[in-house]
Amino acid sequence: MPERVTVWTYDWVPDGPRGYVRDLRLRWALEEAGIEYAVASVPLSDRGAEHFARQPFGQVPFLDDGDFRLFESGACLLHLAEKSEALMPRDAEGRADTLQWLVAGLNSVEMVTVPWWFIKISGTAENPLAGWMKQRFDRLEAVLTQREWLAASRFTIADILMSDVLRIPGDLGELESYAALKAYVARACSRPAFQKARRDQLAHFEAADAAGNRA
Repeated sequence: MPERVTVWTYDWVPDGPRGYVRDLRLRWALEEAGIEYAVASVPLSDRGAEHFARQPFGQVPFLDDGDFRLFESGACLLHLAEKSEALMPRDAEGRADTLQWLVAGLNSVEMVTVPWWFIKISGTAENPLAGWMKQRFDRLEAVLTQREWLAASRFTIADILMSDVLRIPGDLGELESYAALKAYVARACSRPAFQKARRDQLAHFEAADAAGNRA
């Protein structure tokens, strides 16, 4: 019997990041694929040598799958997609389309939205990345006006990644003028696999509260 996949996340985070920690992407993919998995945790505080050996930047998630040990959510999603056609088509064209949109989510969109968010929460009156982020959203809006999902004419790991990247800007009101993007995120997040993954992540951190791990 194959070993069960294990997703690693933090033992606890404060309220703000809950529901957004990137182990959610892996949980979501595993739920979509119907692959059994376990969740394990590492300390948010006092990150030790073992954590940095698994994830050189001291972040989460990382993944165990038998002899495979991976870090970075994009790499982990690609690994899981190789295990299930539910996450990525098997034909060469569909696979290539999925790969390019997955990388676009990481390299063309998230590379802007994350620093934009950090600047926003710092309280800076004018965010110098707002115009750049808007340009990215303008181009993505043009694409999603024409299709339901990004790649291969169906839901794939590219949509898990991209819709998750868009959730924070969306929750902060930055998608109000982008009807297609707003509908896309709502469509993705209405999927039962996302709903379960998010509930389970919230429950994981709430259990830490109940155990008295943090105040």
